[in-house]
Amino acid sequence: MHLEDEILKEHSREQCNTIVQWVGKSQQRFDELFALFLRGEYRITQRASWPLSYCVEAHPEFIKNHFENLLNNLQRPGVHDAVKRNTIRLLQYADIPEKFRGRVMDMCFKSVASPTEAVAIKAFSLTVLGNLAKLYPEILPEIKLLVREQLPYQTAAFKSRAKPFLQQ
Repeated sequence: MHLEDEILKEHSREQCNTIVQWVGKSQQRFDELFALFLRGEYRITQRASWPLSYCVEAHPEFIKNHFENLLNNLQRPGVHDAVKRNTIRLLQYADIPEKFRGRVMDMCFKSVASPTEAVAIKAFSLTVLGNLAKLYPEILPEIKLLVREQLPYQTAAFKSRAKPFLQQ
């Protein structure tokens, strides 16, 4: 398979699944997908982000050696919402190395607090924060405060992700 051609072929669930199946259990193929994801051309980056997140969901260890580049890419100015959404989505499944946890927490807190951030990014950020709160329970009061501030203005998806924090 010529991966770049497949990514550009079409943007559909079926095509995403085809790429995820091609990657399978291969770290080398995942690394190839990740390299295209970082390349910078907006259409390739956006389209590669979707199967990338599903690959990490199935094989969280695949992202282990890519955290620095993943987070740098996420913090680039003007990064597209699809890239943000799928990057934060994959962080839900990843074992975030200790040296990156503070950075990830900061990004997720900022995403949830932002009045302009897309709701899916906020919802995924809440899940990532919830996962990190298992390691750092001292962040729970801050998450709860943020959730209470945001709740009246949010959608059902956000409220669904926020509910567990309010019950603690």
